Amino acid sequence: MSLWFPRLAAEHLLRAAPGDTRPFAVVRDHGNMQLLWSLSAAASAAGLKPGQPLRDARAMCPELHTRLRNPQREAAFLTVLRRWAGKYSPWIAETAPESLLIDITGCAHLFGGEAELMEAIAGDCAGFGLTVQAGIADTVGAAWALAHHAGGTAAHNRTGDAVDAEARATRSRAARRHWVKGGPAPLAAAPAAPAGRIAPPGQTRSALAPLPLAALRLEPEVLAQLARLGLRRVEDLLNQPRAPLARRFGQALVLRIDQALGHVPEPVSPAPAERADAVRMTLPEPIGLETDIAAALDRLLPRLCATLEGRGMGIRTIRLQAFRTDGTMQWISAGLARPTHDPGRIRPLLAMKLSEIDAGFGIDMLRVEALQTEPVHREQARGHAEAGQAVSERLAAQTALDDLVTRIGARVGMEAVTRLHPGASHIPEKTAIVLAAAWSDPAPGWPAPAVPRPRLLWRPEPVSAPDAPRPPGLIRWRGRRLRVLSATGPERIAPEWWLDEPAWRTGVRDYWRVTVEGGERLWLYYAHGATMSAGWFCHGSFA
Repeated sequence: MSLWFPRLAAEHLLRAAPGDTRPFAVVRDHGNMQLLWSLSAAASAAGLKPGQPLRDARAMCPELHTRLRNPQREAAFLTVLRRWAGKYSPWIAETAPESLLIDITGCAHLFGGEAELMEAIAGDCAGFGLTVQAGIADTVGAAWALAHHAGGTAAHNRTGDAVDAEARATRSRAARRHWVKGGPAPLAAAPAAPAGRIAPPGQTRSALAPLPLAALRLEPEVLAQLARLGLRRVEDLLNQPRAPLARRFGQALVLRIDQALGHVPEPVSPAPAERADAVRMTLPEPIGLETDIAAALDRLLPRLCATLEGRGMGIRTIRLQAFRTDGTMQWISAGLARPTHDPGRIRPLLAMKLSEIDAGFGIDMLRVEALQTEPVHREQARGHAEAGQAVSERLAAQTALDDLVTRIGARVGMEAVTRLHPGASHIPEKTAIVLAAAWSDPAPGWPAPAVPRPRLLWRPEPVSAPDAPRPPGLIRWRGRRLRVLSATGPERIAPEWWLDEPAWRTGVRDYWRVTVEGGERLWLYYAHGATMSAGWFCHGSFA
């Protein structure tokens, strides 16, 4: 079964104002103009169509009331409808932006049959204030086609003598050819009854035959090409040989036909079950003090943490929602450097942000939700008492560091708290890499270099000295003239030949540990020159 909600966006917003009978439309931005996206029944009765420019719609219907489209809100409402449809079948999938697919195999007889099931769904949707069109068939493609296009007419692009392509006045004269002036007006032809939206088992082909080509879920460009060839209905394609269709319009056209007829399987992939890790508290009287919110938080957090602990999960990101009496909601969130289910480590993070909540006229419900959770592996100390105590102290120290990172990150952002890790490179600038402290573990140890490395490292700065590979006796650096007292080296470092780095275009470097007057110990190197000239540079300082 396919359920199509043709007015989903508009009726979703109108549910908040059930007594509003004005023409209403949801618009979307398209380039420099706005187009109608979803219409209410009153707007459709006024002659408006989806896809119509808003300026033209206002010219036709000046009293039109509009709202801008919110795709996220529409998707969330479609998810709500999917959960509601679970009363009819457990196998449901969303087809954005306005449809649901339901596998009713073995479910229809519980409601008296397929027709009765369709009537029950239509009754529920009418109570919700929603318009729905349903289709039932053996395949997903056929059910979608019946829901969207059953009872419709096949449009075409003919020109010439066809009555449908003539001017409106010509058609009017043709309609009243036998109307005598002054006599009774001719009776309007009764509209054709909508075609059945339930395809009997094994009759998918005959059910699809009279439908327009758009029922095959083809691209607009392909539909336009087919219309220019005079192909209007699905039966016009079913009677054509497959090879020419595939050569001219691509394999997608043939695939859609095979999916609709059931020659190619198209299973329904249900959305995974959502499990919100959250607890809430409904208050008998509105509250507004921070102390009251903190007291409620002390009752909510242990319940949430106990549930997650039983599943072996820890909280990584948590959010506190405060629902106010005026129907609005305020919220705060916090992230942790390490996942945990200890309420004592989570509460201070939310407590420091309680002042950001504006209670307004009062808060009548609080909700705490674990937005992101991760597995937490339990540590079990084994062996002698001393070994167990050492393990406990080590774990306590690690927890203290994580709590410190979490507190600092709550104020300046988790990405701003970083730590250094050893890098796998012999290049001085790449011996350490910067990682976010919240998403990395401390380095187990730093490899000891073969020769000492400076404590301070900066970008290489030019040094005025004789252009020779041996240590100079006098240098000029940062506007100072310095006399070299001693030099130790050299340590030759070659660039990474597989990388082209601008800082290493001076070629191979010979590093020297130089002591100058005043006690400064500098790290100088002589670049032998490659694509750039040779010379002396200062790269760091040991003090």
